[in-house]
Amino acid sequence: MKRFDLVVIGAGPGGYVAAIRAAQLGMRVAVAERDKPGGVCVNWGCIPSKAILTSAGLYEDMRNAEAYGIRCQGLSADYGAVIRRSRKVADRMSRGVTYLFKKNGIELFPAGATILSPTTVRAGEEELSAKNILVASGTSVRGLPGIEPDGRVILTSDDALALETLPRSVIVLGGGAVGVEFAYIYRAFGAEVTVVEMEDQLLPRTDREVAKELEKALGKQGIRVLTSAPAKGFDKVTRTLTVSSGGKEETLTAEKLLVAVGRKVLSAGLGLEACGVEIERGFVKVDDRLRTSCPTIWAIGDVIGGMMLAHKASAEGVVAAEAIAGKEVRRPDPDRIPACVYCRPEVATIGLSEEEAKRRGIECKVSKFPFTALGKAVASGHTEGFVKMIAEANYGEVIGCHILGAGAPDMIAEISLARSLEATFHEIGRTVHAHPTLPEAIREAALMLGGEAIDL
Repeated sequence: MKRFDLVVIGAGPGGYVAAIRAAQLGMRVAVAERDKPGGVCVNWGCIPSKAILTSAGLYEDMRNAEAYGIRCQGLSADYGAVIRRSRKVADRMSRGVTYLFKKNGIELFPAGATILSPTTVRAGEEELSAKNILVASGTSVRGLPGIEPDGRVILTSDDALALETLPRSVIVLGGGAVGVEFAYIYRAFGAEVTVVEMEDQLLPRTDREVAKELEKALGKQGIRVLTSAPAKGFDKVTRTLTVSSGGKEETLTAEKLLVAVGRKVLSAGLGLEACGVEIERGFVKVDDRLRTSCPTIWAIGDVIGGMMLAHKASAEGVVAAEAIAGKEVRRPDPDRIPACVYCRPEVATIGLSEEEAKRRGIECKVSKFPFTALGKAVASGHTEGFVKMIAEANYGEVIGCHILGAGAPDMIAEISLARSLEATFHEIGRTVHAHPTLPEAIREAALMLGGEAIDL
């Protein structure tokens, strides 16, 4: 039996990062992964979807190039080539994870894993002895009762990432990050798109003002959005979805139905319960150091719940590895983890929304700086959206920021740092930003909170 200090189950952005950090700390590490290294993010999520979104954005820019004084004649798109490129990008990144394992002396077992005891893992046909076990098994796509994906008419996001033929029309069931990103992709390449969301806004739990403005922007692109519209059923023969909208039933017809209603946790069948690991509604329960109720078993990422984000899992992976090594660390604060959506206009958010701040009873100040007043945005032709900043009223600490517009996912990093440093809007406002740049909008939003805005 091979012996390891740590066996990691899952090689996604949580598992592979944890494995590398543990190896850096001197541990002998093994990773069991039944799919390709990189997990859902690299192979069936973040990376291939962003490759497709990049192609969609480029195609949209070229269609609108005449506004910039450039004529594109005979422009066309090969959707199959777009998908094939995205698969190459995903494969390249997966190979990169494999290389990192070799570089750090981590042994990869390409197989599913089962925990036999608190210190033993079966990976395929091999049994591994482990002083510690880290569960980073993640999630998989799910359907709805009565609307189960079949890969032909009813698609999951996995199916959509591999489908090389552009549908003529698509109903996207679910208005979360995955739903709106695919809605933008399909519409950018010419499909008729309807988004159906059962909650009363797109991107539920996102700042309401951001969600409403995004809905307007998608509408201008020709995407129909139905909110407060739960699905009643789908007929595969007629390809019609029945929804309840505005107090009455409505029937929608499309060539494909993309189900983007969330993901299911992959905690069952791992042998966790037999080791005394506490599980609640499928999620593995952990303490502030990411240890389960079994002292030798730890868990991170989607499988423990909370924000289902790759970078959240990676941050937890580092914490778990360091905790196993005996360091004094704590799991990341969810109020300091950014979340991004890569449709157009893009969305990035961190910390409390205005609604959440009020719900928590926090007295706060709110500002909103539009990109229409920003030189770089006007020059680049990307004036949709705004930066909305929320600060605690007494001391001025920035407790939330919400960006709608071009470059939002890159811009939010400044506020991530500000949240880590407990920075105030005064400090951000007094920080010199290069001109002309999009992040100047963050500075202007900060200055607005102090009544010092220059460009508005």
